[in-house]
Parts: sequence; structure tokens; C-alpha cells
Amino acid sequence: MWVLSMIVELLAGLLLMVTSLLVFPIIFESYKRRFNDKHVDAPAIFEDPNSLKQVPCPHIHDPAEKYVSLIVPAFNEEHRLPATLDETMNYLQQRVAKDKSFTYEVVIVDDGSADATKSLAFGFVKKYTVDNVRVILLGRNHGKGEAIRKGMLNARGELLLMLDADGATKVNDLEKLENQIHAVAKKEFNWGATVTDSNFRISDFPIAAFGSCAYLEEKALATRMWYCNLLMVGFHLVVLLAAGPGIRDTQCGFKMFTRAAASKLFTNMRLKSMPLDTSKWQLLARQLLANVHYSLS
Repeated sequence: MWVLSMIVELLAGLLLMVTSLLVFPIIFESYKRRFNDKHVDAPAIFEDPNSLKQVPCPHIHDPAEKYVSLIVPAFNEEHRLPATLDETMNYLQQRVAKDKSFTYEVVIVDDGSADATKSLAFGFVKKYTVDNVRVILLGRNHGKGEAIRKGMLNARGELLLMLDADGATKVNDLEKLENQIHAVAKKEFNWGATVTDSNFRISDFPIAAFGSCAYLEEKALATRMWYCNLLMVGFHLVVLLAAGPGIRDTQCGFKMFTRAAASKLFTNMRLKSMPLDTSKWQLLARQLLANVHYSLS
């Protein structure tokens, strides 16, 4: 019994130490950058490839002009970006062919790339016009968090989807998130039943839908080293304490927000070097009226 008690105490101490190692850097970094918001007010611009003129982007507080915006953060992605954009544009064009009322834009946020990412992105702008594909230039590298934030705050869609440049998630899976957002809007707000204002759109409902690859967790547990699994358990504990139950996968870079949700979330973001796939912004998301966690299985 004494030996078993010692083992339990050691495991509890180890778990506490791992949790502390995960929590304290986040707290320290958040405090250090609390007032580091010089980048927040910097205007976002995109370049018209025909006139080479720099044009200010619209803002999240402006009325929506498109149904969906796909925000793709890119830093030195010349090898992976073309295939992802080809798949994305093919899918969007197919939806336009089926539904003429469907409108979209792809916003590529060049986070100060040093390779050919910018020129490759502009190739898609020329092919599909600046109305459908835009490249926001950050000038220098800020970090994935700032790239996503800038794209979200300067997109024109009623629905805004963040999509990684590596194409890890199939773009047509956005329909799963889209359908869930519409379902929550109808359930929580009786949209279409009691709402009589014809100008009331899905963009007015504060809803977020998160893609999840948690269904792959069992396979990952079988292939990773034991200490990696231990760290994963510790991280999940931090997320549970910070954001509450129900969120199993914070790292999947496939998340959709209504315009109202994006306005609430991304106008309050200050961290720029850390990816936005963190427990802090998951906590902010829980402050929205509804939060859908949808599996991509």
C-alpha cells in the first residue's frame, strides 16, 4: 500500500508539474503582451494586380458583401499553397455553378513570406479576379495569430472560415460547419419562424463552429511515445480548466464564424505571434451565444 501511495503521489506531482509548465508560459506571455497592441490599428491593404494600386480592405463592422469568406494565412507556403488553392477554387466554382446566389471570396494573408508565396497568390487573383481572391500584405512576419486576425477583420463574408494553407482539411467539409451554424441559428433564435425582418441574416447571429480531428486520437495514442501522451493529457487538462468541458481539439485549423461572432472575438485579440488555436480564444468563444464543436470524421 505504501508503495502504491508513493506512485500515486509521484504521478500527481508529475501531472502538476506538467500542468504548471503549460500554464505559466501562457500567463507570462499574455501579461508581457497585454499592452503590445500597436499592430491592432495598422490598416490592412490588398493590392489590385491590374493597377498595382494598394487598396484599403473593408472592415468586419461593414455590412457583408459575400456569403462566405475563406481566410488562408500563409508564411513561406510556395510549395503547399497552389494545390490547396486549386482544390478550394474548384469547389467554390462548382457551388457557384449549382447556385448562382452563392458568393464567395478567398483572402490569402501573406505574413511577410520570403519565398514565392506572394507571386503565386497573385496568380490566383489574376485568374479569378480581385473580387473573388484577395491577398492581404502584412509587410513583415507577425505570426499566424495576427495573419488570421487581420484576415477575419477585413473579410466581407457573412460566414468566415479559417483554412490552413497545407490543405490538411478538405475544403468541402466547410458544409458541415455551415450546416451546423444554420441549425443552431434556427434552434436558438427561431430564425425563419419568428424573425420578420427581411434584413436579418445569418451573419447577425454570434455562432462559432469548430472542426475537430479528435476522432484520430486513438490512432495517435497508439503511435506516439508515452511522454508525448502524458503531455497531451496535461494540455487537455489546461483546456478543460480554462474553457470548460466539450472542447476536445483546439489545434484543428478549420473553424467557421458568423460575422457577428468574428466581430466579438477578433476585435479583442492582442496576441499575434502565438497561433490563435489556444485555450484563451476558445474561452472567448464560449462567451458567444452558441458554440458548435463538429467532428470532421
